[in-house]
Amino acid sequence: MATLGQKHEASLVYSQGCCPTTFFSIPTISQSQITVSKPRSSTSECRHNFAATTASSIFPNTQFTNHESLPSLQESFTEFVRVYPQYSETEQVDLVRAEEYYHLSVSKYTCLDYIGIGLFSYYQLQRHDTLKTQIASSSIPQVPQYSEAPFFSISYKTGNLKTLLLHGGQESEFETTMRKKIMGFLNISDNDYFMVFTANRTAAFKLVAESYPFQSNRKLLTVYDYESEAVETMISCSERRGGRALSAEFSWPRLRIQSTKLRKMIEGKTKCKKKRGLFVFPLHSRVTGARYPYLWMSVAQENGWHVLIDACALSPKDTDSFGLCVFRPDFLICSFYKVFGENPSGFGCLFVKKSAISVLQASSCGGIVNLIPERRLFQVPEDSSGTQVDQKATSILQQELESLTSFSGRIESKKVEEGVLSKLQITERDEVKKRNTVENPERRKVPDDKNGSFDIECRCLDQVDSLGLTVINNRGRYLVNWLVNSLLKLKHPNTEGVPLVKIYGPKIRFDRGPALAFNVFDWKGSKVEPVLVQKLADRNNISLSYGFLHHLCFADKYVQEKGRVLQTKEGGVGKGVKMEKKKDGSQKLGITVVTAAIGFLANFEDIYKLWAFLARFLDADFVEKERWRYTTLNQKTIEI
Repeated sequence: MATLGQKHEASLVYSQGCCPTTFFSIPTISQSQITVSKPRSSTSECRHNFAATTASSIFPNTQFTNHESLPSLQESFTEFVRVYPQYSETEQVDLVRAEEYYHLSVSKYTCLDYIGIGLFSYYQLQRHDTLKTQIASSSIPQVPQYSEAPFFSISYKTGNLKTLLLHGGQESEFETTMRKKIMGFLNISDNDYFMVFTANRTAAFKLVAESYPFQSNRKLLTVYDYESEAVETMISCSERRGGRALSAEFSWPRLRIQSTKLRKMIEGKTKCKKKRGLFVFPLHSRVTGARYPYLWMSVAQENGWHVLIDACALSPKDTDSFGLCVFRPDFLICSFYKVFGENPSGFGCLFVKKSAISVLQASSCGGIVNLIPERRLFQVPEDSSGTQVDQKATSILQQELESLTSFSGRIESKKVEEGVLSKLQITERDEVKKRNTVENPERRKVPDDKNGSFDIECRCLDQVDSLGLTVINNRGRYLVNWLVNSLLKLKHPNTEGVPLVKIYGPKIRFDRGPALAFNVFDWKGSKVEPVLVQKLADRNNISLSYGFLHHLCFADKYVQEKGRVLQTKEGGVGKGVKMEKKKDGSQKLGITVVTAAIGFLANFEDIYKLWAFLARFLDADFVEKERWRYTTLNQKTIEI
């Protein structure tokens, strides 16, 4: 394992400004994993005090056994601010939400079903739709639409990853601008890394699996406490190409990494450190909210592993505390969504360290994409007739789509007329300038679009940059820990006091992530199916998701609990337990769970709504009442 000297060295690097944060923000390896004992530091003391204050100050000595006994939203918020007075320092987020993402409040819909970093604000989406409406109502002929998505669409490329990395590919001006914005946002230098656009997170994982030399570097070691489509795709590809998949295990019930077992897998049975394989490490669990010690990356690198960092579960500014300049992984994957809470589609980003390119093999694989800006469809000359405009725009569209068929194809920024914009574009740009200078002088202005060049205003990225790491992380920390504590206060009204909610993974902790995995239990102790909880939440205007926890390790003292949690009655599969077959025909067990993710724009009302909704399960007849209500709305059955 890493020594105290290595840990101190990393701390010094951070404090000296290599990355814009301090080591205080980074999860550290627990004392049980370090051979030298050390008194509790001021950092650990602060974290301990935070957890103790949360547990003792929020609804102290109180249990809620009836959803009607819950305090009101205003009463709860008053208590919340009393316990976390620093929350008022994050009010800038509320201002951004009200101005740029007003749909989150107007729609009364609480979005807690995905973690991601948005590119554009909802205000931009509305402005985009307004422009399309103006065009539709004008006399300008319509150009055939090849995407209903706002701002851009994607087009698949053919070729292989290594060829693209070695020889490059023609990149449109739009893509160049987007790439520079994202690399700047993530503090990644193009002197050290290449960036590739992929269709999604799964496509990025598959690209690496198809190109990595598993025939010689056979091992694939992953660290996931939940089932991931992207990781399963990578495992399948690696095994097909001669790889051997290994996985870290997680201790029940807190789901902490089994450090001894993981260390043995990393170090291997031999002292030879050459050609170990690929170590895939998520900085956070996007299901349980567990944060993992970053120094595992150094341990893997010191033992000859290539390292892939899955940064898709990071909060928007967590990259500032990651310290890419310290760990320098061979591969890094992240994803970006278009708009938060609306049309959450986008693309994935694969970063490959330039020194790691020689390791890859040339193999045919898909998933690499071009980004095509939708705004090109609206660029028309001022004085052209309708027929000319239609023919010109259609011709340009056809040429552009033809140029995006392969790496060798020429990809250019097409221009309708050099230096000329349509009246609609000028009107839109002037409206933005007026809004910037009159309504909000401090907002970043949109530069002139000269000579047909692209200027991409990624409003969400700009807002996150202005808010900063401290504000975003503190806000998420207060909200998720209040929610965890409040859920644990819900008890069924019987003599046993059966908890309504069981939380998997970290509970009240200073450094837990903004994701939460849990299950709801009835008064008999039987689990309510996660998919049913999700559907009922959706009918109450709350978006939740569900996942599958696996690779769980039970100590001897939890043997009986293991039987209740994972095993089934009479040797079968019980409710909530998912069985999967391994290659040798044996089966592994896992737990289906409800998941909630708290984004950077979430507010107290969002988490209160979730708490109040889950409290309704304290009513023993709640599910049956909802089923009856569902059938009265001309539905035959409730889908489970």
